[in-house]
Amino acid sequence: AAPAKLGPGTAVVRSANDTISALLKQKVPPGSKEEKDLAAKVTTSVRGFLDIDQLGKRAMVDHWAKLTKPQQDEFLGLLRALIEDNYVRGLRANLEYQVDYTGESAEADGNVVVTTKINTKRRGRPYTIAVDYVVIKDGDKLRAWDVKTDGVGLVENYRSMFNKILERDGFDGLIAKMKKKQAQTGS
Repeated sequence: AAPAKLGPGTAVVRSANDTISALLKQKVPPGSKEEKDLAAKVTTSVRGFLDIDQLGKRAMVDHWAKLTKPQQDEFLGLLRALIEDNYVRGLRANLEYQVDYTGESAEADGNVVVTTKINTKRRGRPYTIAVDYVVIKDGDKLRAWDVKTDGVGLVENYRSMFNKILERDGFDGLIAKMKKKQAQTGS
């Protein structure tokens, strides 16, 4: 097979994955100053690569215009904290995997989709996960605003979840759930 076309999107995704992976693989004592410093580096790297604000706005597309600026700011602040906490929890996870960068394509809407395969093990057996990164030009750099795992995107997942909660409990209910989740993750 011909090698996949790999371009600037792939370079950005590879660089972010390599940086974050190297940080997550560092072993430091739980609860230590070193762990807090490492967590801060992971958070900074995630913020540089993943445009959580764009992800949040797209996930809330059905409701965004109805929210006040303070509500939008509160929502995005909580979403950033929750997503960053997920990455930081990776500090204590098993990170035995290899990423194969399999392609890159430009979409008509200006997005670039970088396709990867994550090769890992599940219950001792080889296991492959398809992960696609949707990146877009943000100023002079490319940043991801969606990550699709086996075809299902974060934006789509969040939109579905947020819409259900908003329908049932309103915006205040959504914020309360996000704060409760944040309290459980320890941030």
